[in-house]
Amino acid sequence: MLLRTKLFGHTYEFADIKELLAKANEEKSGDQQAGIAAISAAERVAAREVLAQVPLSVLRENPVVPYDEDEVTRAIDDALNETIYNDIKGWTVGDFREWILSNHTTGADLHRVSNSLTGEMIAGVTKLMGNLDLIVGAKKIRNVTHCQNTMGLPGTIGSRLQPNHPTDSVEGIQAATYEGLSYGSGDSVIGINPSDDTVGSVSRLLEMTYNVIQKWQVPTQNCVLAHVTTQMECLRQGAPAGLIFQSIAGSQKAMESFGISVGLLDEAYGLAKRYCWTSGPNYMYFETGQGSALSADAHNGGDQLVLEARNYAIARRWHPYQVNTVVGFIGPEYLYDSVQIIRAGLEDHFMGKLAGISMGCDVCYTNHARSDQNSNDNLAVLLAAAGINFIMGIPMGDDAMLSYQTTSFHDAPAIRQALDMSPLPEFEKWMEEMGLWANGRLTDKAGDASIFLQR
Repeated sequence: MLLRTKLFGHTYEFADIKELLAKANEEKSGDQQAGIAAISAAERVAAREVLAQVPLSVLRENPVVPYDEDEVTRAIDDALNETIYNDIKGWTVGDFREWILSNHTTGADLHRVSNSLTGEMIAGVTKLMGNLDLIVGAKKIRNVTHCQNTMGLPGTIGSRLQPNHPTDSVEGIQAATYEGLSYGSGDSVIGINPSDDTVGSVSRLLEMTYNVIQKWQVPTQNCVLAHVTTQMECLRQGAPAGLIFQSIAGSQKAMESFGISVGLLDEAYGLAKRYCWTSGPNYMYFETGQGSALSADAHNGGDQLVLEARNYAIARRWHPYQVNTVVGFIGPEYLYDSVQIIRAGLEDHFMGKLAGISMGCDVCYTNHARSDQNSNDNLAVLLAAAGINFIMGIPMGDDAMLSYQTTSFHDAPAIRQALDMSPLPEFEKWMEEMGLWANGRLTDKAGDASIFLQR
């Protein structure tokens, strides 16, 4: 297929689909670092015009990592619904964009095609969309999951309570957990990033959070975000895990850099279904982020948006309760400033939902990025308007263990108030019973963690 167009008297030609996709991407410092970005706005527009004319079948037939070299590519491609794919394979990427944004296309329509899309197809249409397009398209899609809570219903937004501690102090983490619960954070999950990735330490944190959940009958689930092999051993030894976590990546080489494989995650999923204390049927929690494959030199020349889209396409295999893009965490080497971070957050959310995933976002940035808390607020509100399933809740929005800036315990309640949204339904009922929530708002009792010390 000839990938060429003429724009303002200049002819632009692209060597292959991989180069075309990279040149069509919004400006990202990671793609520039990799030497694959468009060299000008004109080249970027030319790439998008050519991409708009490419049939979806061509994107499937030309994955950025070849089928015979990569188990992630194979796992995605082999799982596609061929009947639905045959209905849409002749559409161009431009046709696909117009169909997604049409007033006549419903969320049910979009959900129907999700299992027929590869990461390259999802990324391709994303590159043709402006920020508002990404909001409008994502808003249509509701991917509902259940563990102990029901995630993804219209009008709801959850919050992951992230009570990290630099030394994994059980007492310190428990105190932060109580504070978060008092603000209505934690309906997505009580999820701890451990500093000590040993079975004994992780088990202690699982037991403490499980005991808190049981004592106060909190309708949520717990998770310690250790390496999946550590969590698997904890499960085998009887530790009470509600969700099983792992960071995932869009190529086999990148997965291997994380110490994982498709087969290992298949095993973890089987253990979760057998041993997690939660009711399910969704037991997995994945995290992603643009630039992770590039940082491992495992992108195979593909741009970071395509590799990110492949994360969501492979995640479908394990029917996750939730997936979280940690959008600004990897740093300005990959997303330079607030403009790029906001764009990436909207892209990731849209792509995950189009893939059929229950999607959340750690709205965050590192201290050496050109961003600030106001920009963080902007992205959080934009994602809430787009129908995101959950965000983070961390004391003061400043993680004491991971040393980055994110959303605080106060932010999800503020968004719920501003946009007339609610916590997840089971959790909302619990908050009302605890006297923390009434008439769609936090009560004066909210924020008083001492209520959990009274018995």
